Amino acid sequence: MFLSSRPRRNRASKKLREGLKETTLTASSLIQPIFVADKTEDIGSLPGVKKYSLEDLEVFCSERLKNSEVAGVLLFAVVEESKKDPKGTEALNPDGLLPKAISLVKKTLPNMVVFSDVALDPFSSDGHDGIVQGEEILNDETLEVLSKMSVVHAGAGVDFIAPSDMMDGRVRAIRTALDEAGFKNTGILSYTAK
Repeated sequence: MFLSSRPRRNRASKKLREGLKETTLTASSLIQPIFVADKTEDIGSLPGVKKYSLEDLEVFCSERLKNSEVAGVLLFAVVEESKKDPKGTEALNPDGLLPKAISLVKKTLPNMVVFSDVALDPFSSDGHDGIVQGEEILNDETLEVLSKMSVVHAGAGVDFIAPSDMMDGRVRAIRTALDEAGFKNTGILSYTAK
């Protein structure tokens, strides 16, 4: 007998069946994005989403995330214009928003996996992910800053560095900087999709 479809071949072994089964999403499959700023306020372009001050971030973690099943949180900085410059200097401040937020989340929720966004656009007066000179984004100079920023975040206790920029060689540069600074167990999860 000739069959035009033979789906049995997709069920031939347990490993094959597991690999082809339907995807199931649960809270434990998700990472909660959190925007951190100097003051709490709604984000107009994202209805129902807020940027949180550090004080309100602690409340959010204690009340909303403590019993949540989410796999982790991804922290983003929303930096005041007065703290921005062309080189994103504030990104390297160990007392800046993201390092403080990382420490706060790890203290409030010690078992939560914490990811931190690593890119210069929140810190740059030019609004770019990299250092700009004229019409050019300086790739290698930006890698130095991203690497230093990653070490600052690792020092604050982050579990995963999450670079979202588009610099060539960023993962290798960040990995090298983390390893040299003694943060061999800090992971990297690049999530650029541009």
